[in-house]
Amino acid sequence: MSAPKERLTVTVDPDLVEAASAAVAEGRVGPLSAWVNLALSERSAKERRLRALAGAMGAYEKEFGPISAEEIATQARADREAAQVTRGSRPSTKAPRPVRGRAR
Repeated sequence: MSAPKERLTVTVDPDLVEAASAAVAEGRVGPLSAWVNLALSERSAKERRLRALAGAMGAYEKEFGPISAEEIATQARADREAAQVTRGSRPSTKAPRPVRGRAR
């Protein structure tokens, strides 16, 4: 059995309350507290992923040195070129070039 829930008081932007209330009214979610619980759960998971990514990047940079802005731009171009288009068409017809990792 899960731990009992805690009651808390929060201040929320009106547009978010409206969106949550609409989700409840349309039957997309149970009570408002379930919608808030889901949002907090998703945010918590995102924070864990960001911490893991920061740790991985820190370990990489410790071994290979800082990642330069040029390396990031090169990788972003390669990622765009290698992306699979699911709607519309690809603007460029060039074959993607793989980006090589740093030599050890």
